[in-house]
Parts: sequence; structure tokens; C-alpha cells
Amino acid sequence: MSRIRDIANLFSANTDAATDAEVTAAISAHNTSANGHVKRGNTASRPASPSAGDVYANTQTGLIEMYTSSGWSSIGVIPNAVTIGTSSDIGTNIAYGSGSVSVPFTEGAVAGTTYTATSSPGSITGSASSSPITVSGLTQGTAYTFSVVATNSYGNSVASSASNSVTPTSVPQAPTITSVTNIGGVSGGAISVAISSNATGGKSITSYTVTSSPGNITATGTSPVTVTGLTNGTSYTFTAVATNENGNSISSSASSSITPSVGTSSVDYLVVAGGGGGGSINGGGGAGGYRTATSFAITPGTSLTITVGAGGNRGYNGGGTGGHAVPSNGSNSVFSTITSLGGGSGGHRDDNGSVKEVQSGGSGGGGRQPVGTPTPSTLGGSGTAGQGNNGGSAASNAGGGGGGGAGAVGGNASGTTGGAGGAGTASSITGSSITYAGGGGGAGTATAGASSSGGGGVGSRLNNPTQVAASGTTNLGGGGGGGGYSGDVAAGAGSGGSGVVIIAYSNSYPAPYLISAGLTYDTPSRAGYRVYRFTAGTGTIQF
Repeated sequence: MSRIRDIANLFSANTDAATDAEVTAAISAHNTSANGHVKRGNTASRPASPSAGDVYANTQTGLIEMYTSSGWSSIGVIPNAVTIGTSSDIGTNIAYGSGSVSVPFTEGAVAGTTYTATSSPGSITGSASSSPITVSGLTQGTAYTFSVVATNSYGNSVASSASNSVTPTSVPQAPTITSVTNIGGVSGGAISVAISSNATGGKSITSYTVTSSPGNITATGTSPVTVTGLTNGTSYTFTAVATNENGNSISSSASSSITPSVGTSSVDYLVVAGGGGGGSINGGGGAGGYRTATSFAITPGTSLTITVGAGGNRGYNGGGTGGHAVPSNGSNSVFSTITSLGGGSGGHRDDNGSVKEVQSGGSGGGGRQPVGTPTPSTLGGSGTAGQGNNGGSAASNAGGGGGGGAGAVGGNASGTTGGAGGAGTASSITGSSITYAGGGGGAGTATAGASSSGGGGVGSRLNNPTQVAASGTTNLGGGGGGGGYSGDVAAGAGSGGSGVVIIAYSNSYPAPYLISAGLTYDTPSRAGYRVYRFTAGTGTIQF
């Protein structure tokens, strides 16, 4: 003590040791866990920094607790059962083939030091010292429920009730690259990478990311993915990563190697326009213009126009029963700067007074019967140099001239016999020899003008509805046959055949980078060549 006490005073009845400050402090210092004294309070009032072996009287639970390396544990009491929560798929960034689920719970009044969740089916477990528990190594696509057991040094609680059902997911399995294709036509080269998905990890694939080697040039999209900005002449391989809402797969195996190149710089072409319609009295329609060349220079990356010309309308004279119509020229066909002119329509007249003199075009239409005032010329129409030939002349006694063809002039009528259509010209640009752009035959009183090679239509016999004119053949550009004065619409002239645009080039170059949706086409087989035959529409192509 800091002062000397009077011994008599110390033992006097008037002295209260409990109120002496120094005595009180000494008692307080002695009252510690280390000296066997126990602190008390509710759960929230446990010591903030306990040491192993500290004892606490929990007035909230009515139990004595000891602090161990695993936390506070009730002495001599096993834990209460936990209350299971709503389990959920983790999914995000979980590797394919290893599903994981989070299992939450609420501990009971007597807590455990560890908690173990067990799956059903499979009895796969996961443990934690607090909620939630992660259970890994689950099978994707399998539905699981979970129960939780609390454990302390005195034993295990009873199992909780089963959780809700959860089906684990993950990132996708690595995809497979199925093909790499040189599409050229853009600056720096371009490759189209086709990809197929494998297992999706339980979530839909949203995109693929393709990476080049060398260069690590990437592109993302749905299959096929176009990778641009590559160096022409450099060999590349590619890998792909699949992505779903959980994340990215590991990379696929590398593709086969491919070297991007600019699209072809020249093509062979055949451009045939639509054939002209035949006249009612009575010239055959001229063939559509025919133009062809090899090694036509183009600039890769430039859009080139393509138009496939339609055939011209037919003329007919229905008298009082079926109406009247005058024929029309065929429509032009176009490839880039190359234009083939539509075939000229055949000479025409009907009893409605409609007169259309023979027309010029790619090939000229055939002349008509000299009926009417003033008396018309019987000469055929003119063809265009480098595209077709003139139409034939009509005879004064009812024979119509044949339409001109790409390979020959139209036949002149002879008396009552119509002139034959002019022959077409053969081309093997598709790999097979096909004759295009023949003229339509003229009508005759006694004998119709013959059809021509190249799709031209045969003419009719005048006033003979059993021998009607034929139309030009579709996509050959032939002229329609001339029609007779029959008083029957069905026995009128023939329509012109539609044209065609065909291009071909070495198959060492890639397919076109773009063909617009406005074009209809097919791809005939020709050894060593890529061939594109456009049969209808207007649009563009880009190499």
C-alpha cells in the first residue's frame, strides 16, 4: 500500500475494505479468465480478441462456451441442426466439367465449428466454418439437392432438411474449328473461320472469339467469324474460344494453316441480254446482245454491278375476242462496264390499228408483212456490232423475217414461208458448250420460220391456231417467234427469253467477298475454275 495504515483502524468495525480503492483494484485484477473466473453476456458480447482456452457464460443460450482455434464451442453440447437456405448455381468462371453450387444456411442456437453440405445424388461434400458452403466437383446437367450437418468437438448435429434442386452450369467446352476459307476482297486480307460448338456448359453460346497466329489478331461474332486485317501472303492458323453467360471456354485446337490473298484481279465473262418479243404480223424477235471476253481486269474490293435482262413482251392480235398487245425489246444485261443490248422486237401490226415497226437491238428483229397504209418496210432491224446481227426481211405475200442471232443474220421470208431465226453462238464458260442468243423465227402463211440454235422461238403459221409461236428460252437470250393474224390471243407471238451473266476465274483465288441479295445465281462445275451464273435480278459482286 502507498501509505501506512493504522493497524487498529484497519481492524475497526468502522472500516469497509470493499470501499477502499486499492483493494477494489486488486480484486478486479485478480478476476480474470486466467485465474479461473468466467465472463458472461449475450452472444454479441463475447470478447473481441479471445485467446484459446477462454471461457464465456452465454446468457443468451444458457450454455458455457470455450474458445478454441475453431471458434466458440459450447462445452459438452453438440450443435443444433441448421436451417437450410436457397442453394444456387455458381456457374461464373467455373471450368467446364466441374459444376459448383453455393449452399447457404442459418446456424442453430448451439453453433458448430464446421459445417458440411452433402449432395444428393452422389454424396459429394463441401465444408466451411460459416455460411455459405461451396460444393464443387458436381456433374453438369444433373439436378442436385443438399443437406447440411453442423459439427463441433462433441459431435454432429442432425442433418438439415433438403435444399431446393439446383442444376450446376459452367463455361463452355472448347469449340471445334471446322473450316477456314480465304474470302479476300478487303484491305489486308480476310479469312472466314467456321466453328461448331461442343458442350455448352448448360448455357447458350453467345459468341466466339477467334485469334490468329501469328499476330494475335482477333475477331468476335457468331459462326462463321470473319477475321480481317491479316497480311496477304502470310500463313496463319486460328484458335477459337466459346463464350456463354458464365464466361469463356479454353481455346480450341489450332486450325489448319491458310494464307490470305487478295481476290482475283481478272475474270472471264459472258453477258447475254434478254431477247426481243416476236411481232403479231409477223417478224421474229431478235436475240439479246452477246458479249464475251477473257481476262477482264477488275480491282479487288470494288463493287461491280450485275443486271440480268428480262425477255421482251410478245405481240398478239386477239381480234374481237382477246385484245391486243405490241411487242417490246428485251432488257439490257450488265456486268461492270460491259452492257449487252436487249434484242429488237419483231415487226408488228394488229387489227386494233397498233403498229410497231421492226426494232434494232443487240440483234435486230425480223421484218413484218407489208400490210397497212402507208405500206411498211419489210426489212429487218439492225443488230449491234460485236453483239449480234440484223433481222431478216419479210415477203410481200405474208412471210415474216426471222430475228437476228448472235452468230448469224435472221433468215429472209420466202413467199409464204417465214424466215428462220439467226443462229446463236456457243460458249463453254460454264464447263459445258451451250449456245446462246438465237433469233426467233418469223411467221408464215404456209410454213412457219424455224427456230434457231441459241433459244430462239419458232414462228407460227398465220391463221392456224394449232401451230403457235414459241417463246425464247429462259437464260439463253433467244428472240420470240413471230405470230400470225389468228384472232386468238393464245396463238400470238412468243416472248423473248431472259438473258444471263456468267463469270469464271481460277479457283486458286477465293470465292467472292460479297454477292448482294438482289441476285439469283448458281455455280456450275468447271474443272479448275470458280463459275457464277447469274440468272435473275440486279445487284453487286465484290472480290
